[in-house]
Amino acid sequence: MSDIYTDGQYLNNNPTWGVEDSPWKAEQILKIIHRNSLQPNTIAEIGCGAGEILYNLSSSLHNVAFYGYEISPQAFALTDRRKKDNLHFYLDNFVDNPEVYVDMVLCIDVFEHVDDYLGFLKKLKLKGKNHIFHIPLDISISSVLRSRPILNGRKTVGHLHYFTKETALATLEDAGYKIIDYFYTAQAIELPRTQKSLITTIAKIPRFLGFKLNQDLAVRLMGGYSLIVLTQ
Repeated sequence: MSDIYTDGQYLNNNPTWGVEDSPWKAEQILKIIHRNSLQPNTIAEIGCGAGEILYNLSSSLHNVAFYGYEISPQAFALTDRRKKDNLHFYLDNFVDNPEVYVDMVLCIDVFEHVDDYLGFLKKLKLKGKNHIFHIPLDISISSVLRSRPILNGRKTVGHLHYFTKETALATLEDAGYKIIDYFYTAQAIELPRTQKSLITTIAKIPRFLGFKLNQDLAVRLMGGYSLIVLTQ
């Protein structure tokens, strides 16, 4: 991974480390867990940031042990206030720790940041029974025509790789995962931080209406969605 996550640059660009998005992301994770009737005893998140997603999940999933792994010392410092008896955090590279194996691994908006994302995914597969991925779908007709959204994402949040639904799922399959379930998540419509953008606010209605008519077509045309995927 790039040094921006360890040298403080990412924190400078993203001073909240996305904490405000975490309750919404936790809701998406809970939805895919419940609709597949999963009952994990241990859950680990790689690239857990400030730990807010796990903190929210720990309030809803009882009798589960949670573990957060983060390589950024700046983000790890933010986890201290979120520790609980069943929630622990580690400044460690999860995929290279041979002693860790859990029922469920969370990889939430992570592998698009990783240089060797296929190598990373192959290693990650060995670390748990089930995996849940949240993957931003940066490629749409709108983003390609404008180009600015993709370049902004690369500069501010460090996206190195860009996906459609089809290439995201194919990437996971290429890395050896079996796709169990997936659905779109509407971050451009539902996340609080996205409402600060005038363009995003204006696009909210056509994105919502288009998605009601044809999900795949609306996402390909206008973007603004991510994909949550459950795998084995």
